[in-house]
Amino acid sequence: MNIRQSLTAAALFLLWTNAAGAAACGNSAAGFGAWLEDFKQEAASEGMSRHVIDAALADASYDRAVISRDRGQKIFRQSFEKFSARLITPARLNRGRALLQRHANLLRQIEARYGVPGPVLVSIWGLETGYGADNGNFKTMQALATLAYDCRRSAQFTQELKDALKIVQRGDMSPAQMRGDWAGEIGQTQFMPSSYLKYAVDFDGDGRRDLIHSTADALASTANFLRGSGWRPGTGWEEGEPNFPIFLEWNQARVYARTLALFATKLGGGQ
Repeated sequence: MNIRQSLTAAALFLLWTNAAGAAACGNSAAGFGAWLEDFKQEAASEGMSRHVIDAALADASYDRAVISRDRGQKIFRQSFEKFSARLITPARLNRGRALLQRHANLLRQIEARYGVPGPVLVSIWGLETGYGADNGNFKTMQALATLAYDCRRSAQFTQELKDALKIVQRGDMSPAQMRGDWAGEIGQTQFMPSSYLKYAVDFDGDGRRDLIHSTADALASTANFLRGSGWRPGTGWEEGEPNFPIFLEWNQARVYARTLALFATKLGGGQ
């Protein structure tokens, strides 16, 4: 092959790879429909039920509100003092203390099985959804499909979308029941679908892992996540202590992890 032929072949290869990349994701609504059809085919080829795929994604559309939220996450850039003061309010603390008492027996059972104390679980519950009062109202499948199509984190959210379909396929929830926050988080403590598949448990014994309606399932699943991430029973969780890195497994934003540690300490009677 001469130099001219080599350059021509290289140019054609670059054009082909660029076209393939453009087809794989997008930054506007224009290509979403075509991408979604390709995704459905891919999911079916990996063994997903075509009925589940069609039912879950029948009315999915490009959600500009999701993209706006994804691009505007300024809250985690706040100082720890400002961030924690905004979230650990007297009302939230009082509510948390009341729920620790109300669910004392449940929390003891969960700690006996997973080693995670009640104040930690109630703190996560409170910070994520105000103790289940606001699980989010975004359509999970639509939110995940939008983020899977979007080029910023396409591979990550394509897998999350597939995992959400698996949740439907195994019978835990219907697509209509799957509503949550803008990035696809589900339930009272906001599990991503991948974590839902790996850590969700049926703690109330009704035959379903329901992290939306069952407080027992939601809190026990959260404890299972923390244990699976390396939680060490009986050791501390403040920054610099053995369990603080586990909070960073829950949420990688250090300001959030520090706030969670402080909240759990306050609920546990410290500071």
